[in-house]
Amino acid sequence: MSLLRRRSRVQISPDLTEIENNRNGEDDKDTVKRKEKIRKCRCVDSCCWLIGFICSMWWFLLFLYNAMPASFPQYVTEAITGPMPDPPGVKLKKEGLMVKHPVVFVPGIVTGGLELWEGHQCAEGLFRKRLWGGTFGEVYKRPLCWVEHMSLDNESGLDPPGIRVRPVSGLVAADYFAAGYFVWAVLIANLARLGYEEKSMYMAAYDWRISFQNTEVRDQTLSRIKSNMELLVATNGGNKVVVIPHSMGVLYFLHFMKWVEAPAPMGGGGGPDWCAKHIKAVMNIGGPFLGVPKAVSGLFSNEARDIAAARAYAPGFLDKDVFGLQTLQHLMRMTRTWDSTMSMIPKGGDTIWGSLDWSPEGVYSCGSKTPKKNNTNIASQTGKGTASFTEGVNYGRIISFGKNVAELHSSKIDRMDFRDAVKGSNLANNCDIWTEYQEMGVWGIKAVADYKVYTAGSVLDLLQFVAPKLMERGEKHFSHGIADNLDDPKYEHYKYWSNPLETRLPNAPEMEIYSMYGVGVPTERAYVYKLTSAGECAIPFQIDTSATGGSENSCLKDGVFSVNGDETVPVLSAGYMCAKAWRGKTRFNPSGIPTFIREYNHAPPANLLEGRGTQSGAHVDIMGNFALIEDIIRVAAGATGEELGGDQVYSDIFKWSETINLKL
Repeated sequence: MSLLRRRSRVQISPDLTEIENNRNGEDDKDTVKRKEKIRKCRCVDSCCWLIGFICSMWWFLLFLYNAMPASFPQYVTEAITGPMPDPPGVKLKKEGLMVKHPVVFVPGIVTGGLELWEGHQCAEGLFRKRLWGGTFGEVYKRPLCWVEHMSLDNESGLDPPGIRVRPVSGLVAADYFAAGYFVWAVLIANLARLGYEEKSMYMAAYDWRISFQNTEVRDQTLSRIKSNMELLVATNGGNKVVVIPHSMGVLYFLHFMKWVEAPAPMGGGGGPDWCAKHIKAVMNIGGPFLGVPKAVSGLFSNEARDIAAARAYAPGFLDKDVFGLQTLQHLMRMTRTWDSTMSMIPKGGDTIWGSLDWSPEGVYSCGSKTPKKNNTNIASQTGKGTASFTEGVNYGRIISFGKNVAELHSSKIDRMDFRDAVKGSNLANNCDIWTEYQEMGVWGIKAVADYKVYTAGSVLDLLQFVAPKLMERGEKHFSHGIADNLDDPKYEHYKYWSNPLETRLPNAPEMEIYSMYGVGVPTERAYVYKLTSAGECAIPFQIDTSATGGSENSCLKDGVFSVNGDETVPVLSAGYMCAKAWRGKTRFNPSGIPTFIREYNHAPPANLLEGRGTQSGAHVDIMGNFALIEDIIRVAAGATGEELGGDQVYSDIFKWSETINLKL
């Protein structure tokens, strides 16, 4: 390979010198194309070397780490920081806690491994190799092939012809996302210290790309979860299971609880008391019960804060033809075939998320101030919290075109309705990669920007306009409204089962539901956008990273409005249902299932030797939070929410919940 590369340089260099020395006149078209081709070859050569060097160094360092004695990293850490505290499993075993309730893990979006069972010729040699999770080696070896096999059919939302990608099974499905990057591994290890093993633990792995109901249609995953939970109860002395969903797994398990009790063929036929008989507690971690604004920016421009920052730091690198790829366009085409992303779109419209001039969070300070633990009883009754209030933020405006639009009162904003805009193929469709934006044309794109500001209610219309194929499929499987009358027979359909505002909890008064999430991490809540240059292949909308607030404590940085949360899920989405809509007997919780909020205040690691930290409140890193793990183990060993101490609250979730005018 290196010999061929050297030969290519020998051949290219004289040609380029000859071309660059030719100054006798204007370059003709062939010469321009030749120059561009030579520059691309040099770019590929240099970048391939760089990627190879980085990957080689990563694996070398990983090898050294794995070759060290197991006690060495801990020895070094303790030498610097002093003795480390006992892991929760060791601590609680010393207290005499033992295995009691079997546990079920429900992974979220992205964290579960996927492997290839059937593929096209470009995927030869990858049978039963991971395409998602693990080393991700195939991403840089054959990226276009990888995108092709990770995409679903754009019409059915299921397998494309000749491709079968399936979830990895067992605890290894989501213990680590990639080498050295834990997801469930720390919790599993601590449960094992108490005596838990595979016969008392089960990973409810599923294909997180497809719609929840289609996991049953294609793979019978919901039936497998039902059978395994019944087996766990039967083989563990009749003790009910403790279910631990994370992230999108929270919504998936909401769907499961309705499916398992619903009559066949739409449901699992378990009967109206199945959950009461089999589930002790559902301990939701980082649950996006009401969706996340991040899902909107992801579907709209394939961005979040980190991608937008990368585009600002290296303009054009992700957008242009690097290595023959248009990276963001390929990723947009792939992710818009994943129907599960529809489950994460904000639910409840303006009632929950706010309107043009109002939001539940009101005026929130984004300054770095360590919150104090709220008195639970006072907070739940009066809604008092601890945040300070310094500047106005229109959080209800999830998307604003321009910083001035984000700040003006709605009466001063002139808007043109985009819904009736005429789409057209004004842009040339000779791109290597197709996205739906090429069908909108210049006038359709301009109409989106001219509407200027979008709330949670109008975001659905926006996505219907820019991503019609995804929305057509997704609206058959998901709903994002608020039920007026839950007795309406239409709510018996599976499309409503993962929306807590359009369905009832099961009749299981002895079951408990926990909402466990991190706080104290800036979390994406709204965005300032701009139009990009009208390139024929470009994604025409982009987060405007030049939009930043005027004060140190501003909630607007790099085009993103932040609020309190766990970096991915705002407190409002993670906490509202357990703080108010499910608290006590309500129309959404008719049997009065006890609900508890357990917030974990984020503390970053004190030094590099602590890795991702044991007090993190970040969305994934919280899975290694010692306090959270201790709470889970205590409940698995038989404790109740009251015995844990009831609610543990640092945010203003009770106050914010009181401002939402929702019939309960």
